[in-house]
Amino acid sequence: MDLKHQTINTHLSNLSSQSHTTRLAALRHLRLLSNQDPAARPIISAAGAIPHLLDALFSSSHSIQDNAAATLLNISISDRLPLLSTHHLLDAIAHLLSRHATSSSPNAVQSAAATLHCLLSFVPEFRPTVGARSDVLHSLIGIIESSDSPRRSVKDALKASFGIALHPPNRAIMVRLGAVSALFHLVAKERIKKIGIMEDATAVIAQIAGCEESEKAFREVSGIPLLSSLLECEGSSLRTKENAVSGLLNLVRCSGEETVMEVREKSVSVEALDGIVYVQEHGSAKGKSKAVALLKLVFDGGSSCNKNCGDLYPVEPDS
Repeated sequence: MDLKHQTINTHLSNLSSQSHTTRLAALRHLRLLSNQDPAARPIISAAGAIPHLLDALFSSSHSIQDNAAATLLNISISDRLPLLSTHHLLDAIAHLLSRHATSSSPNAVQSAAATLHCLLSFVPEFRPTVGARSDVLHSLIGIIESSDSPRRSVKDALKASFGIALHPPNRAIMVRLGAVSALFHLVAKERIKKIGIMEDATAVIAQIAGCEESEKAFREVSGIPLLSSLLECEGSSLRTKENAVSGLLNLVRCSGEETVMEVREKSVSVEALDGIVYVQEHGSAKGKSKAVALLKLVFDGGSSCNKNCGDLYPVEPDS
């Protein structure tokens, strides 16, 4: 056994110590090692550290939570299978996230949300599993809508939510749990405070627009006028405008004629049309195709708009 394996095994054995100081020192070493040496991550997993790291998320100590969650995040970057095969992964993450406003460390909450985002991005099969956990979804939405949540935690919660919404059946669940209201409230606040997460928030909005349940939820928060105003706003980034186009188009594809007419009405202003055309001319390939489809909806009544809620491709947020 080489020195690296011996060192990791020593730290692992110390995770079971009755001494808080010893456990914390071991976690700090594992966090540092998993951060600085990618080759150490599979060794840490193979040594059996993951169950201990997950157990540490239940600790009342913020230092324990921080180092355990950061180590799990580092492992999720390149050694995902051992994490996914550990049965109480979501139980531990749900416990930590659900206490984001009380006993959980903000840094640990951020790391846990980022771990979810990483796993959801690279393992599509994990998306329905997470979507079935309403406690996880509810906690992510709570982080997004809380005015006390740190910006970085909100950003990672948005990215995790985006990954969850990539699985079509999850969208309706997110809507029922209040995601639409939380997201549009965040967008409205972001326009005033400029805290740098507009692109992430509108990316999730664009995704969850692709379900029938969103029609009523969007209407209740005046979502269509708000998305249209993002197209009109000179301060909106290209990515935000792409997401607004995607959200409006996806909503139309899953809604009734009343919503289609409202989207047409809100998109015919000179400023909104300029925003759509700007996306058509300067956006990504997907953004351009969606802008063309939205322009057709505006000018010919959407005869070419395919009503398909299960196969939507909104613009992804920056990583």
